Amino acid sequence: MKKPFVIFYFLMIYALAELFWWGILLIRARPSSVPMIGGELSVFVFILLVGAYSLHKSINKERQLHLRQKNFLLSVTHELKSPLASIKLFLQTMQKRHLTVEQRNSFLDKCLQDIERLDDLVENMLIASKIDNQTYTFPKEKFNLSLLVDGVVNRLQINKCDNNQQTINAEIEPQVEIVGDKFTLTSVVTNLIENAVKYSGPCEAVDVKLFRKDDEVHLMVADHGIGIADNEKPHIFDKFYRVGNEDTRNTKGTGLGLFIVKTVLDKHEATINIRDNRPKGSVFEVVFG
Repeated sequence: MKKPFVIFYFLMIYALAELFWWGILLIRARPSSVPMIGGELSVFVFILLVGAYSLHKSINKERQLHLRQKNFLLSVTHELKSPLASIKLFLQTMQKRHLTVEQRNSFLDKCLQDIERLDDLVENMLIASKIDNQTYTFPKEKFNLSLLVDGVVNRLQINKCDNNQQTINAEIEPQVEIVGDKFTLTSVVTNLIENAVKYSGPCEAVDVKLFRKDDEVHLMVADHGIGIADNEKPHIFDKFYRVGNEDTRNTKGTGLGLFIVKTVLDKHEATINIRDNRPKGSVFEVVFG
């Protein structure tokens, strides 16, 4: 992407030099027309600089998107390869060794967890693709959001840690119903909780709350992880954007999760806000009106 910038800056310098040169020639030919030539030259330079700024901004945005897409492909490759390798290893072990029923069931449970991880990845990619192509219609119906959130929490729950604490603490008000697209809202809840778990340390608590307040439905997901810098908060819902430096980031992810979250919530006329948790971490709050 460096070549377009070199060509762009060369053309800009050449165009400005030409403008000033022709201005000098016109002033030499007609000294009495200095005010008119100066005014016209100023207008041309202003228009040229505004156009150059807009073009530079567009090229830079395209360069950043290209970098994110490149990192996305690398991330997807890793996200696909890791669970597949894990499933293959478990199945080969079951095939070649005589295991107890308890060991076989443990291996099968781990295989199912990896399959669910793959399923979530493929689902995110399909939803993002349909959103981009504007082929998804977001069919809406009345459903129980409490059951949906409870189901996602139970699926993502890592039951016990070394200190006997639950990873996800859920406070879900029963019988909270909304009108919306159950399929994509399941993806919203899944992505928010998965992100909170992903960016938290081992056995760090993730808090999930669902409640009614002032005729609105609130969903809050809070973690005690690394947090999000203020300068990154405006960009976290951009497609392919991931928090942190591309060279030092070591968490899993594709940069699609929060993009899907924001797009789906916009379609439901819901809002999402992010704030710092105390003493550390982040809080995402979704409000359905």
